[in-house]
Amino acid sequence: MSMQGKTAIVTGSNSGIGLGVARELARAGANVVLNSFTDRDEDHALAAEIAAEFGVKAQYIAADMSKGDQCRQLIENAGGCDVLVNNAGIQHVAPIDEFPVEKWDAIIAINMNSAFHTTAAALPHMRQRGWGRVINIASAHGLTASPFKAAYVAAKHGVVGMTKTVALETAEEPITCNAICPGYVLTPLVEAQIPDTMEKYNMGREEVIKKVMLERQPSREFATVEQLGGTVCFLASDAAAQITGTTISVDGGWTAL
Repeated sequence: MSMQGKTAIVTGSNSGIGLGVARELARAGANVVLNSFTDRDEDHALAAEIAAEFGVKAQYIAADMSKGDQCRQLIENAGGCDVLVNNAGIQHVAPIDEFPVEKWDAIIAINMNSAFHTTAAALPHMRQRGWGRVINIASAHGLTASPFKAAYVAAKHGVVGMTKTVALETAEEPITCNAICPGYVLTPLVEAQIPDTMEKYNMGREEVIKKVMLERQPSREFATVEQLGGTVCFLASDAAAQITGTTISVDGGWTAL
C-alpha cells in the first residue's frame, strides 16, 4: 500500500486519532499535512518528527475547522491534496432541552460543516491530478445513537450521508469517498479518563474498562489509532478503488448489536 508521492491532509491531527492516522500515512510513504487550530512550536515539531522518522515531507498548517473559509484555505495552503482525511471533531454531552446552543453550533460546524468545506476545496485538486481519496472519520454514532449526544450524533449521521453523496458525484472518476466509523478508541484523552472512572466506580483498571467504558463495545477492547490509520491506508490503496460511498466500522462489534 505504497503512498509514495501522494499528499495527505488530515484535519485535527496534532493528537489522538488524527495524529495516529497521519503517522500511518507517512509510514506508507505519503507526504502529510497536520492541522489543528493552534499554532505552537510543538505543533510544528510534530511535523518535523514525522518527516525525520519516515523520510517524507510533513508540515503543520493552523486552521480553525469551525470556520468555513479557513477550512478551504487549509487545502489551498497545502499546495495540493490527493488524500483528504476529515477527522476534526469535538464533543459535548447534555440533554437536548438543556443543550447549550453555542455547543450545538460548534459541534455541527467542526464535526460536519468542516468536512463539506474541505471536500469542496479538495475535489478540484484531485480531479486535476486524476486521482483522489476522501476519507471521513465518522463514528459508531454516525450509524446509531446514544442519549445526551444530540449534536454529535446528528453531525456524524450527516457526515455519513454526505459521504454517500460525494461518492455518487465522483463515481465515474478515479476518486472515492468513504467513512470510517470507530467505536471507542484508546487515545491520550481517553487514557486520561481511566483513573477518574476507576475512582468513581471503585474498580480496577481492567474491570472499569470492560464493564463501564466499553459496555457497548462487544469486543471489550479499545480500537487503536494505529488500526484506524491502517484502515485509512487501505481505503487510500488501489485495492479499495471500487469501495466508495460506504462505511467501515472499527468498533469491536458495537453496531452489530
